[in-house]
Amino acid sequence: MNIGQAAQKTGLSAKMIRYYESIDLLPAAGRSDSGYRQYGAQDLHRLAFIKRARDLGFSLAEVAQLLTLWQDRQRASADVKALAAGHIGELNRKIAELSSLRDTLQDLMQHCQGDDRPDCPILKDLESGGGNHPTSNL
Repeated sequence: MNIGQAAQKTGLSAKMIRYYESIDLLPAAGRSDSGYRQYGAQDLHRLAFIKRARDLGFSLAEVAQLLTLWQDRQRASADVKALAAGHIGELNRKIAELSSLRDTLQDLMQHCQGDDRPDCPILKDLESGGGNHPTSNL
């Protein structure tokens, strides 16, 4: 099948498939007589693997490691688990950071009167670079 068909079957764009090929996550596709890329069932399986790993938030470098582990039938499952554990740690760090950002913004919003007056702790915080706590400016 051609790249358009592969894109449709995998839910990836043709541009993304070409990119994965350019960074060696996907082996170079075979070519038809007219020069079009041709993909088979094994390519689609690999693309589905890559897509799922990316959907789970793995970086491209981590996806490359996962592909290597996936293809190595002699791998230790501990290696796969360690990679997943590291990713979970990074996700937890990001969740904590986003939760903190949400809580700060929510606190600022609660201290904003939201009326016709110009005073706004949200803008004051942005102006000060986050150095002011909203309740200290009331």
